Amino acid sequence: MRLNRGNKYRLLVSTSLLIPLLATGRPAMAQTGPAAEVTSQDGTADPGQVDETGAPAQVPQADTQQTDIVVTGFRASLNSALNAKRNETAAVDSIVAEDIGKFPDSNLAESMQRIPGVALSRGDGGEGRNISVRGLGAQFTRVRINGMEGVSQVSGSDIRGGVASGRSFDFVTFPTEIFSALSVRKTLSADVEEGSLGATVDLRAPQPFDQKGDDLVITGTARGIYNDIRKKVDPRLSALVSKKFGDTFGVLGSIAYSKRHIEEYAYSAVDVVPTTVYGQAQPAGTANAGVIFPFCTPVGYAFNGSPATSPVPGYTQPNGAPIGADAANCSTGNPRTGTIEAYDYIMSRTGVNGRPGGGVYLPRLPRPVKSSQEQARLAGTLTLQWKPSDRTDISIDGLYSRFKVDRLDTYFDARSFGRAISNNGQPLTSVREIEVDDNGSLIHGLFDGVDLRSEMQDEHFTSTFRQVNLNIDHRFSDTFRVYGVAGINESLLDVDRLQVAIDSNDTRDFSIDFRGNPDIPKIGYGIDTTNPALFRYGPPLANGDQQGQLSNFIRRNRIVSKTFDLNGEWEAAPNFIVQVGGQYRTNRYTARERQLATTTPLALPTGVSVSDFTFVTSGVNKNLDGQLQDFVSVDPDKFRNAVGLDNYVYCNLECARGTYGGVNEKYKSGYLMFKFNTEDILPVGIRGDVGVRYVHTDLATYGPITTANPAGSLYSSRFEISNVNRSYEDWLPALNFAVDITPQLIARFSAARVMSRPSYGQLIPAGSANLVIQTASFSNPFLEPIRANTFDTSLEWYFAPGSLISVAYFYKNIESYIQTTSQQVAFQDIGLPLSLLTGTQLRPTDLFTVQRSNNTPGGPLRGFELNVQLPFRFLPGALSNFGALGNFTRVRSNIDYIISPTLSRTAPLVGLSPETASGTLYYEDRKFSIRSTVNYRSSFLTAVPSGSVDADSTSNASSIFVDASASYNINENVKLIAEVSNITNETNRLTVDTNRKDPLYTAYFGRTFALAVNVQF
Repeated sequence: MRLNRGNKYRLLVSTSLLIPLLATGRPAMAQTGPAAEVTSQDGTADPGQVDETGAPAQVPQADTQQTDIVVTGFRASLNSALNAKRNETAAVDSIVAEDIGKFPDSNLAESMQRIPGVALSRGDGGEGRNISVRGLGAQFTRVRINGMEGVSQVSGSDIRGGVASGRSFDFVTFPTEIFSALSVRKTLSADVEEGSLGATVDLRAPQPFDQKGDDLVITGTARGIYNDIRKKVDPRLSALVSKKFGDTFGVLGSIAYSKRHIEEYAYSAVDVVPTTVYGQAQPAGTANAGVIFPFCTPVGYAFNGSPATSPVPGYTQPNGAPIGADAANCSTGNPRTGTIEAYDYIMSRTGVNGRPGGGVYLPRLPRPVKSSQEQARLAGTLTLQWKPSDRTDISIDGLYSRFKVDRLDTYFDARSFGRAISNNGQPLTSVREIEVDDNGSLIHGLFDGVDLRSEMQDEHFTSTFRQVNLNIDHRFSDTFRVYGVAGINESLLDVDRLQVAIDSNDTRDFSIDFRGNPDIPKIGYGIDTTNPALFRYGPPLANGDQQGQLSNFIRRNRIVSKTFDLNGEWEAAPNFIVQVGGQYRTNRYTARERQLATTTPLALPTGVSVSDFTFVTSGVNKNLDGQLQDFVSVDPDKFRNAVGLDNYVYCNLECARGTYGGVNEKYKSGYLMFKFNTEDILPVGIRGDVGVRYVHTDLATYGPITTANPAGSLYSSRFEISNVNRSYEDWLPALNFAVDITPQLIARFSAARVMSRPSYGQLIPAGSANLVIQTASFSNPFLEPIRANTFDTSLEWYFAPGSLISVAYFYKNIESYIQTTSQQVAFQDIGLPLSLLTGTQLRPTDLFTVQRSNNTPGGPLRGFELNVQLPFRFLPGALSNFGALGNFTRVRSNIDYIISPTLSRTAPLVGLSPETASGTLYYEDRKFSIRSTVNYRSSFLTAVPSGSVDADSTSNASSIFVDASASYNINENVKLIAEVSNITNETNRLTVDTNRKDPLYTAYFGRTFALAVNVQF
């Protein structure tokens, strides 16, 4: 049973209230035990432990055998991270492995939810995919792996961004087991490479000399993972071996493998549009010339006192083929069954476009979705580390990761609401009943003449990441040090996606009803949706009737990054260091995609019927609250064999299909920075850094522009490659101060100028059109980076060992932004050749929604963070083993979005949740550990403008996710682990338009359980 939303909010509020109440009680009870009794597992002082002066506590070794509180596992991880935060001058939060090969969470992105200001975006199966930091989305966050910038790429359904073409990092591609620490740097210093507007995330793999004790360490973990929707147990395995040879050389290798089966069920509208978008305008010379009639008019219908019949009797498609419209029929075999009352109801409502019928909004492709996936993830690291002396540390780090996904998505669409008359769509549909709310959102409707489509998308993609880097750190003297990194990494994304659809046209008694569930409608189809005999596959008929769909593309994205970084430190005076460095980096992004030479379905071979390559998609009714039905679907393997798909022709440049583009970047940068500490000079210690960074960017882009082929060519159009070369430079000053007001109280101040570059896909010069849904898109190779001036300040109180209360304020003046603007333009005016319309029923005057990327003014972003970390050491007995973490972030921003040439809107940044919060309650002793985490993220915009007609934005609804884990140490070598995620069975919900909040996508992915055993020697 799902926990209702009211209970979820009460759970979050209760958790949030508990933390400050407990914190309030801390000082009065702080004297219950000697502070010096808290030690780490090896008997040394707990890194988060301080005495009453704030200095590291000294542990009396003679007493530790009887009175030590041994800090291990999760608590030790928290203390280590807190100690690292305290010693930084910039605003840096870290998460450290509980033990070698044991990260605190099963997903890197999910771990970062506990960091203030970090919000998680979830992908397939509810697994954490990427993050936003302080309201700035994944595209503004840079990720470094072992000191080198990296990009990981995935593919996904269109609702989740499709094939990646940006700079954002998808954490789902990497297992946590191959990393030992991560840090989120929220403020920059001059020695940190540019490119981040939100944060720089550092991921670090373990090294042999990280282990202070044994020369040989072997550890392994085996998990069994179970999801209550898929109901299948999947394996997840990891192992690590570290060996030190004396005090100078060490080798560490790790490997992790997992296999996961996912089933996700959803309702999808794809889009929500006013009925006028796919309606038909009355021809000139008639009484209602220019009026758009959205549906087939009822018999005897009149508008404004004049008889009106749409489609007009005798209407023919552009190729001259009649559709069979007359006074009694919308088309051949499709009678006019609509009611005058329903039609008048629609035409009486005008929306923002002022047109009759423009105030009624319908889902464009209302449909159930079932997504089935098989994921296989393999990763490993190998590190060779040489420390010939205390002054020299040289290491070679190798890292490999492969994330392979086989995904089968099946849909069952009502396509008439997303088709114009060129495809015999909405204008041939009759409306018998309809009701909308005051905003125009559909409540329920009953229709005839509806085209149904069963659609299958079979995708196989592999994301591969490789990196090798050499790290050198040598101290020539007590005052002079040189260090640097040189390396190369490669990110590959290979995608093979096949889409096939079968159609059943002009069905009757189609109903859609939101009265029982505002997120998922109850849909009736009027036919047996599991009967393949009712569906057709083949080329479209001359009158515009569709009989299925076929498309297939094979794509490879490659990003190759090379880095050479050299830095020097000179301690010119005690506690005063001059640091200088230079970097040379290159990024090369290439995208290659081939598509089928024709997307027109061919007639089935003799003797082959639709039933020969179909199956029934099941579980829809059960997993979507009984609102939607199971349906017949195309089996991809059977289809390939039935039609001989392997013999079909693919093309690219010669036929203007797919893509062929790339971005080559060269960065030359250098910096000068001064680091200082006044603890020996002033009564108040001030630690900090002040510096400036200069970077020169050379940019070379190339991409495909569609051009008409000469008459008589095999294909009507081809690609011509357009090249654009440009450069720009930036001066980026930065400063960070940490003021030690008292040994327990630290104030921080930071300011910097930052920049973030556009995504690769936005920079490739290209233009294309989707003739099915009448849209076109154009990129912009002349886009400037997004630049901002930032200011941060915080106050941190380390009031007890392992404890913290902090508050931070941040402000970013975003000078520029990048928006995708859209407007309605006739196809003949968008700049693409008219030859693209050859073989379609589209006219050059038909309107397309054209989207372009442009630089636009930015706006301010401001917010604050509250953070509490509190072990309950002040409580008696076993209660002292409890502890809590909690944080809350509130962010506000104002960006002027251009909705259309005549309309703008001020709204928050895309991806910005105004409020995020996280709370963790844990218990840990020598044997047993348990914790539960609640993460809240308020709703956030996903697109402005939405890309939909007369809708200002799309949004992701607010969410609360509850997870828990527990472990038991059988002995010092063996540990049992249990984990559960999404305890409350939270869904992922998307809506369109700020006022209407029409449901766009609602997905269920279930709860996930895991049992594991960890062995370490």
